[in-house]
Amino acid sequence: MEKFLEEAKASSRVLAQLSGAQKNRILRQMAQALRDNTQAIVEANELDIAEAEVNNLSSALKDRLLLDAKRIEAMATAVEEIAALKDPVGRVLEGWVTEDGLKIEKVSIPIGVIGIIYESRPNVTSDTAALSFKSANVCVLKGGKEAQHSNEAIAKVLRDVLKQNDLPEALISLLPDASREGVAKLIKMDKYVDLIVPRGGEALIRYVSENATVPVVKHDKGQCHTYIDEDADIQKAVAIALNAKVQRPGVCNAMETLLVDQAIADEVLPQLKEAFDAVHTQLKGCEATRMIIEAEEASEEDFDTEYLANILNIRVVEGVEGAIDHIIRFGSGHSEAIITENITTAEKFLNSIDAAAVYVNASTRFTDGGAFGFGAEVGISTNKLHARGPMGIEGLTTYKFKIYGSGQIRQ
Repeated sequence: MEKFLEEAKASSRVLAQLSGAQKNRILRQMAQALRDNTQAIVEANELDIAEAEVNNLSSALKDRLLLDAKRIEAMATAVEEIAALKDPVGRVLEGWVTEDGLKIEKVSIPIGVIGIIYESRPNVTSDTAALSFKSANVCVLKGGKEAQHSNEAIAKVLRDVLKQNDLPEALISLLPDASREGVAKLIKMDKYVDLIVPRGGEALIRYVSENATVPVVKHDKGQCHTYIDEDADIQKAVAIALNAKVQRPGVCNAMETLLVDQAIADEVLPQLKEAFDAVHTQLKGCEATRMIIEAEEASEEDFDTEYLANILNIRVVEGVEGAIDHIIRFGSGHSEAIITENITTAEKFLNSIDAAAVYVNASTRFTDGGAFGFGAEVGISTNKLHARGPMGIEGLTTYKFKIYGSGQIRQ
């Protein structure tokens, strides 16, 4: 492990010498290589899907795992979009001259070596590798064992492009020891690794956060809510709620709990039930909800559960204050939304909710690096320091001060 990480650290010096144009050219080659190797990647993914069937993985997990030609094309497009972004490294963020005549520049630089731990979704391999390369960071990737064949196939395609350009393959690598013990070693290798980004299940996040000596930017669980206010456009509210839950239930920005203002509960809940029944959503409701529509009983534990499946909690609340109280209690700081035509209420919600992304009249499904214009994301940070929300290339940089003098000494 130590020799592997030492090589990764050393390779960062090579990456630092590449110009923005060189990085972009190589990224475009990687995108095309993904397209050219679609069949090989699909065949590797079929091995993972077959194992998922044997291991009885949920339909949501299998959806996250699946790669087909369309999804591989989306991966390639994401890499091209990352190539088209402005180079985040070497930018002068601020500059000034002190009373002593020192010229000081605050300049963006890469973080260094980034360990990224993730589960299920093999497209994360190409997304995070491309973001890291663009921002001149070396990445050490540890994907979930359920996507091992897919991740290896994707990483091979990207590393072959590095090799063709006479660059160290260590710039993009999979952690050689993918066991729990391997992860335990990685997150303590602060001599070689500068940042750990865990994205996955709640247990993984907790384990890494509690045991790492390397700094961590965590991607906590996506306990996302949508609140339908008494001044909501009902037709708009139903469409947004439906999208937030069922467009892709197995992802972190999908809604897990729907909050409904008691003032319009009798009117909107039957319409919501009709819409969700049509897509076979399992509904769990509070007592007030179940007095209006048929639903299973929702426990307090349910309201604290990230289902990542086509299951939805519903709670009737007393206005926006009730919604805010519920979100403060159960929210994870990821993404929250209000549906209302009342500007004052919308602003109250925006200012009261402490989350990485807070929406008015839009689906929480937009909390995504691609949707935000970042090309892709390393993760969605629920931290408050360094990076928050979808973490694109800007979140993969830090800064240093360059100071130019002319012989000054401090008196």
